[in-house]
Parts: sequence; C-alpha cells; structure tokens
Amino acid sequence: MLDMNIVNVALADIAEGLHVSAATAQWAALGYQLPVVALLLPVGRWLDGTGTRHALPAATAGFALCSALAALSPWAAWLIAARVGQGACAAVLFVLMPVLVIRAVRPEARGRAMSVPATLGPLGAVTGPAVGGLLLDQLGWRWVFLVKIPFCLLALAVAWRAMPRDGALRGPGRRALGDALAVAAGLSALLLALTFGSGEPTWLLLAAGAVPPLWWWLRGSGGRPVTGVLRAARLFRAHGAVLALASGFAAMHYVVALHFQRDDGVSATATGLTVLAFPLGMGLAGPFGGRLADRYGFRRVAVTGAVLTAAGLLLLVPLGDAWSPPDVAWRLALAGVGMGLNGGPTQALLMGAAPPGRTATVGSTVQVARSLGFTLGPALATAVWALAGPGDGARAGLALAAASACLAVPLLALPGRRAAAVPERTTDTVST
Repeated sequence: MLDMNIVNVALADIAEGLHVSAATAQWAALGYQLPVVALLLPVGRWLDGTGTRHALPAATAGFALCSALAALSPWAAWLIAARVGQGACAAVLFVLMPVLVIRAVRPEARGRAMSVPATLGPLGAVTGPAVGGLLLDQLGWRWVFLVKIPFCLLALAVAWRAMPRDGALRGPGRRALGDALAVAAGLSALLLALTFGSGEPTWLLLAAGAVPPLWWWLRGSGGRPVTGVLRAARLFRAHGAVLALASGFAAMHYVVALHFQRDDGVSATATGLTVLAFPLGMGLAGPFGGRLADRYGFRRVAVTGAVLTAAGLLLLVPLGDAWSPPDVAWRLALAGVGMGLNGGPTQALLMGAAPPGRTATVGSTVQVARSLGFTLGPALATAVWALAGPGDGARAGLALAAASACLAVPLLALPGRRAAAVPERTTDTVST
C-alpha cells in the first residue's frame, strides 16, 4: 500500500532525472497501479488452485527485484516496465494477505488478526507521500524504490521459516490466461477513464471500452465462478459497502486537501497534519475494533464503524466557509475511528463467509472493490465540485463523501439473500 502513493511525490524529479515529460513520468505511478487492480481477480482464481508457501516468496522476491530495477532505470521505458512487473507481484501479495491471515488463526481470533493488516494497509497509503518526500529531499528519487527492499528481504526470511507446506506452485492454464487478459483489459480501461476523466472528459469514453472484455469475462469460465461465490456467500452487499466507504474516504481526502491549500491558503504542512487526524484515529481504533468483533460479532462492529465514519463526514458538510484545521481535524479523527472499527471486522466477515477453497477469490474481489473506490471517489468529487461551482464545490464534494459513507451502513447491516450453491471449479484454471 505504501507503494501506491510514495512515488507520486517524486514524479517531477523522475521527469527531470530521466529527461522526459511530466505526462510520461506519471506512468511510473500508473504502471504500478494498473496491474495491481487489473490482475487481482485472475490472481485470486489462480491462488485458490495452487500453494501459497511458494507463491508468497516468489511474489515478494519479484517485488524486490523489480524495485531494484526501477531504482537503476537509465531511461523511462525501463522504469515503466519495472513498475509494471512490480505491480503484477503486488497483486499477488494483495490477495495473499487476507488469505494468510484467515488461515493462520483460530476462528475466534479472526477479528483481532484481520484488524492488523486492515489498519496497516491504509496507514501505509496515507503515509506514502510523507515518506516519499523525506527520501526525495535527503537521498534522491531512486531511493523511493530502494526503501522497500530491506522489508522484502525480512518478509522472505519470515515466510520461509513460518509458512506451512501446502502444495506445489502451479502455473495458470491457457484458458485461465485468456480470462486474465480479458478482465485485465476491462479493468485497466475503467481505471484509466476514472483517473484521467476528471481532468479531460473525453477520457471517460474509454469506460465504454471496458464493457466488452468484462462482459465476455463475466459470461465465461473465469467470471461465472467468481460471481457464483459472491452469490452463494451473500457477499454482494458487503462488497458494495467496501466500495462505498473507500469512495467516501478518497473523496473526503481529495476535497479537504484541495480546499485547504487552494481556497483557504493553508500551508501544505498544516494541511498534512490536519489530514493525519484520520489515520491517527484509524490506527488507534483498529486493534480495539478487532477485539470487539471477536466478542460481539463481525457485522455488529463493522456497522458501528460505518456509522461513525458517516457521522464524521456528515459533520464536515455544515462547516461552510468557516473551516479551520482544528475544526476539521476532530471530525476526521471521528471518521478515522469509524474506519478503524470497520476495517478488520468487515474483512473478517467477508473472508469468513468464503466457501472452502475459495478464500483467495473472495480476497481478490474485496481488493478490487476497495481499489476502485479509491479511484472513483476523487473522480466523482471533481465532477460534483465542477457542477456546484467554486463557491459551493467543497461542500458538494464533502456531501458526496458523506452520502457514500452513509450508503455503506444499510449495505453492511442487511445480509443478502442466499442464492445457489457455489459452482464447481473448472478444471482448466491451473495447468496440470
């Protein structure tokens, strides 16, 4: 998660160091984000049919190797290719995280266990710009890529000693590769449309290009098992809640930072400290939320967290023009406490409902919902701001963020209706 944002602050220096335009340098960030989102679903299907003991070290080693290659880049094409490879390895790690947690602990401890990565992940995303800025000022842009390698080596050592044996690593079959190509093309087109559409509306036309490959995938052997799992486990509404909360958080973060610096003239340092109230509240409440979930139930605590997040964002809307960092900070802290209470229990609720042998599939769908929410939130906030005009744009953007968080409450509170049984695994998902 740290790598999602740490490179953003270095894009100007990368452009200068490699003698390329700012638009080209932006692909150092997009080259990572696109494969992360695009490959999550096929990776989930693949991991349900292969051993995790070898998948984890392979993905971690690949991530470290691509990080080193990115740091050594002599030209932009090299850097972008390394970032694409790094993103592909990261997709495997994103899916593996909840799978490893759910398998490592007893059912009565899942809330506490899941609260750790559910809290640390978003904290990594939020602290990325601060860490990147520090490295950029002191050591240069290449260290933005090198900083993760020691942690990868530590993870390799721990994984090799702690991971139980669970089968050999098997590659995907030919049909699985075709399914992966289809869903990757569709999600990439959708992500690019959302990313660039707020600044240039013609990019939104690219979203139409996402429909054919995604429709083909949903109707084929790759998509039917995924939707079948979600229907059988009654997880559609919970996924909607994950997407809604991620969209609300991302829209809020975008609106608050933009309004403070552009409209109120608040310094970047003061803005950063104010926005840090959200992850601070989240970090404090996350472990507590896991313990409450193990005692009182995942759904009850997850709904309580969603209510607090919605309340914190709703309290931002009436501020109008009377914004001040302290006024905003305590409201963000309240919303962050809600997200901390919600994250671990929601993840445990979803992963615990996964049918046997399909935990990686559910883990991948959760990550897709969250990733699309992080992209969708700022795009919608930009559109709403433009429609409302300069005077009311910030308030309209915050109203959108609050409405999105409010939508998550009934989606979590009301379990979906049980559907048909999970379809049997097709034999061509992995090579034999």
